[in-house]
Amino acid sequence: MSKLEGKKVLVVGGSSGIGEASAQALAALGAEVTIASRDPAKLQAAAERLGGAVRTAVLDTSNDAAVEAFFAAQGEYDHVVISAAQTASGPVRQLPLVDAYAAMNSKFWGSYRVARAVKIAAGGSLTLVSGFLANRPSKTSVLQGAINAALESLGRGLALELSPVRVNTVSPGMVATPMWGGSDEARTAKFDAVASRLPAQRIGQPEDLANAVVYLVTTPYATGSTVLVDGGGIIA
Repeated sequence: MSKLEGKKVLVVGGSSGIGEASAQALAALGAEVTIASRDPAKLQAAAERLGGAVRTAVLDTSNDAAVEAFFAAQGEYDHVVISAAQTASGPVRQLPLVDAYAAMNSKFWGSYRVARAVKIAAGGSLTLVSGFLANRPSKTSVLQGAINAALESLGRGLALELSPVRVNTVSPGMVATPMWGGSDEARTAKFDAVASRLPAQRIGQPEDLANAVVYLVTTPYATGSTVLVDGGGIIA
């Protein structure tokens, strides 16, 4: 029997990218997976790509009342993964404050709201997704580094507060997901340029991060950890 056979799993942000790849990997291990996001159309498209192996739920993690109401109506989950939020970026003195507030509200406070409201079985897990800018700041993405560092600190604190629920964080480097806009040629050029500077000599794929999520979900001794999956970006 699979480690996750019959386990109830929620993947917030499961309609694309890392969240979708994680949902697919967890479902393949026998979990009963629900993917949640704010966009019903994206959820339906993801469910079709996943071959009907998941349930869907509409959830806007930036809305206090919506999060509280959603989880008040839910039962207990065995494992929860939060891989939501596409945030605006730019230098501090150029990024409009309204965009900065929205970024923090979406990625940090969204995770905080879910952690505050969700019910997780004892011995279950909560896995957050941050980013390697927490440890290697960029002068053009200062806010993203601060948000990711805050998420990692939140995860360590929650590992103490929510025990025996395990809380961990996955920290990706650059990953080829739909969040990267622009033409195919522009994306390819950007990815190639970054890959050439990485020890791994490649850009991350959502499945690489899904492997880390599965490790944290299925390892009972892992809690309060941050797993870096960045192709060596932090040391390059």
